Formats: sequence, structure tokens, C-alpha cells
Amino acid sequence: MIKNRRRHVLRGALVATAVTVAAATAAGTAFAAGAPVGPGQARAEAGAAQQAAKAPKAGAFGTNDDVVNTPTFIMNAVNKKNGDLHLYVPNFTGGFQPGENLEIDFSEFADWIDVDNDKDGFEDGSWALYKNGRLDFTGFVGEEYFERNVGTGWNIYSTVLSPGSIGGAPEADLIGVDKAGVLWSYLSYPDGRLTPRTKVGGGWQAYNQIAGQGDLTGDGKADIVAKDTSGVLWLYKGTGDYKAPFTARTKVGAGWNIYDRLLSVGDLDSDGKTDLIARKTNGELFRYSGTGNAAAPYKAPVKIGFGYQVFNLL
Repeated sequence: MIKNRRRHVLRGALVATAVTVAAATAAGTAFAAGAPVGPGQARAEAGAAQQAAKAPKAGAFGTNDDVVNTPTFIMNAVNKKNGDLHLYVPNFTGGFQPGENLEIDFSEFADWIDVDNDKDGFEDGSWALYKNGRLDFTGFVGEEYFERNVGTGWNIYSTVLSPGSIGGAPEADLIGVDKAGVLWSYLSYPDGRLTPRTKVGGGWQAYNQIAGQGDLTGDGKADIVAKDTSGVLWLYKGTGDYKAPFTARTKVGAGWNIYDRLLSVGDLDSDGKTDLIARKTNGELFRYSGTGNAAAPYKAPVKIGFGYQVFNLL
């Protein structure tokens, strides 16, 4: 699995502009017509190469035939002062390796959304959301590497994320909350293209943070959590039906207003369950390990870092 991942990543190596990867060879990358170029491409190549190079040996996750429902992704951190992108690669024991400054200006990006469409547990594609509303996709479909503009006008949404597949297909899908509080879903194709949006429902303006990456409850469906303005965290279980992708909410607990950022990069502690990252306003970073139990989806928090107040975490 890891061997195949490295082969895919290094096949299109232009990573010398951002990071040096041992034994990387540029071997005729295939690009989609009209592909955008710029800092998004550099992030995709550098991040994927770093993750593949620093991942455990293949035996840690099983064989190439295994399907991994909970991926592990890099955390992207943008310096608030100068816009530099820092990559935090998971150490696969519950935290992150020391961050690396790629010295790429990421100030124009609103979000960076990684996906694992081939279910090997690692990033093979990403949507890049610009502050001006442009959405791009970079990633692999088999041996072919795509860079394409998906669309514009995405700044109508206050939140955009991919919790994984919400419709049962292998590919990870997108959800977005518009500024009126309506939740919409988009199904994706392997090359990053999206179907027309489907209205899920209103009232989501009650939440100021939404996060999720993979299965929280052990049923194989992608779930999300949402923090309301009073600091209560709610769980929305996935259904597998893209027209109604989540069940009615259940309360996880109160007191979550001590955190100014919630996000998930999937499985940080290599137990096969998706975890949650929470940052306090003083920059302390905590991991909430997933349990796989819908009644109590997280274990007690564990501090995994400090000093993150200088970043916007994507």
C-alpha cells in the first residue's frame, strides 16, 4: 500500500520547489486540460510526498487489498502574519512531526480539503478553496494526475468540508453551509468534478464550527460534529444517503467554547478510528481520540502541542 502510494506521488514530482524528497524522479506527469498552476500545485506535491515518505511501513496498515475507511491527513497551518504554509505530518502515535515551513504564500486560500478516494488511508487528492470563491482540484485518478478548476462562486459558503463519502461511492464528497444557514451536498467524481448540489436542510447557522473526517460511530458511514454558539458539541451520524446524509443530532457535551478551532485530519493515533483536533485561544492543541461509540464518541482530551495561535489551521 505505502509502496504504491509513493510510486504515485513521486511519479509527478515537481516538489523541488518546496521540499526535497529522496529518490524522487519526474517521469512524465499527465495533466488535465486547462489545469491551474500555482501554490496549490506546490502544496499538493510537497504534502503528498512528505506524507508518503514519513508514513510507517506497509505492514502497519495491512495489505494492498485492505479498505481504509478512516484516512490520515496532513494538517495545514498558515501563518497569520506572512501567509507562509506550514505542514504538520502526523507521527502516527497521536500527534504531529515538527512542522515544516514550505515558504509558500497561502494567504489567498480559505481552505484546503484533502481526500482519500482509493481508500489506502492517505491523501490522493485535494480541493483548494480560494478566498475569492474559486475551487480547484489536484490529485490522482489511477496513474493520471489532474489539476483542474472545478468552479467559482464558492464564497457563498461559510463552511466547506469533506467528511468522506456521503453517498456510498468510493469518492469523498463535499458539503457546504451557505451564509443563510442552509446545508448543501455535492457528490464527487474521481477527478474532482462535482454533481449539482442537493439541498439538505436549514438551521445550520446555529453552529460556528463543523468538523469530521471519516466514521465516528463504527458503522462505516461518514459522520460530522458541530459546535453551537453556546459551546455544545453535537454529533450527526451519517446515513449513506446523499439526499439526507445525516440523522438527527445527538448531544456530545458542553463547554466546547474554550476552543476556537475544531478540525479533523482523520486517524492520528493509528487505531482505525477518526479523531478530533481542538485548539484553545492560547494556542494549545488537543487530540480527542475517537471511540467508535456514538453514545460517547471521544475519549478525554490529550494535549499534543502549543504555540498554534500564530496559525490559521486549514
